[in-house]
Amino acid sequence: QVQLVESGGGLVQAGGSLRLSCVASGRTLSNYIMGWFRQAPGKEREFLGGITRSGGGTYYADSVKGRFTISRDNAKNTVYLQMNSLKPEDTTVYYCAASSRVAIKPTPYEYAYWGQGTQVTVSS
Repeated sequence: QVQLVESGGGLVQAGGSLRLSCVASGRTLSNYIMGWFRQAPGKEREFLGGITRSGGGTYYADSVKGRFTISRDNAKNTVYLQMNSLKPEDTTVYYCAASSRVAIKPTPYEYAYWGQGTQVTVSS
């Protein structure tokens, strides 16, 4: 079993940037495909993107493609979400998740392990 802890959220002005981190413990992160999601109150959890075990492949949702970048450092058991050109509509809680599947999947149920989330607030 793997435990995930996100950090790096906070308040930023529109157009600004934030980098979220997700640190894993319990098991080696390189065993998992990693995904980033976000969820606004009353809405379904939204897939943002994912990264393969080696970090050699990524896949992004159209809503964030070109603005968000996912990377990982398996030696540090950490996955990152770099968010640029942030908009007020990006305001919500962001989650990292780990999947044992063989490919990046956009659906939450493919991910067995989740962090507690970190709040991102973008002011206009």
